[in-house]
Amino acid sequence: MQVRNIHRRRINQPKAKVSELFRTLATSDDLIWPYENWPAIKFSEGLNVGSKGGHGSIRYTIIEFNEDQYIKFQFSKPQGFMGTHEFKIEALNENLTEIRHEINMQTSFKTSLLWIFVIRWLHDALIEDTFDKVENYFTEAKKKSTYNLWVKLLREIYKRKSLQTKTA
Repeated sequence: MQVRNIHRRRINQPKAKVSELFRTLATSDDLIWPYENWPAIKFSEGLNVGSKGGHGSIRYTIIEFNEDQYIKFQFSKPQGFMGTHEFKIEALNENLTEIRHEINMQTSFKTSLLWIFVIRWLHDALIEDTFDKVENYFTEAKKKSTYNLWVKLLREIYKRKSLQTKTA
C-alpha cells in the first residue's frame, strides 16, 4: 500500500528561530520532541547523516540533513515500512514559518494493517503533540491537542504492555 501522510503547522515566528529549536532534536536539551508523553527519539551518532536511531519500535537512519531546512529519515523497522519520513521548515514570510512532517512509504500487506489500525493513529497524535510543543515554546496560550478514543485505548494498551515487560 502506498502511504503519504502529511502534517503542517504555521508558527508565528521567523524561520531562524524555529530552526534553532529543530537543532535540539534528540539531544539532552530537546525542545521539540514530546518525550514527556512518548518514547524519546535517539540517534547513535547525533543529528548526522548515517546516524541510526528512532523512537519506540520505529527505527530509521538519517539520510539527509540541512539544519536550517529539513531532516530526512529512511525507515528500517518495522519490517515492511519501505520509504522515508522528514521534518521540513519553510519561511512563508519574514515572521511566519511552516513546519511540516511527511511520510512517503510503501507497506507490505502485514504492515499495511499495522499502519491502518495502530501506527497511523499513534503517529498522528505524536506529530500533533510535537507541533504543539514547538508552538508552545513561542506562546503563553498553551495549545494541547486532544486524543480521540482510539488513540487513548492504544496508548493504554501500550502502557500496560510496557509495565508487564518491566515486571517480568
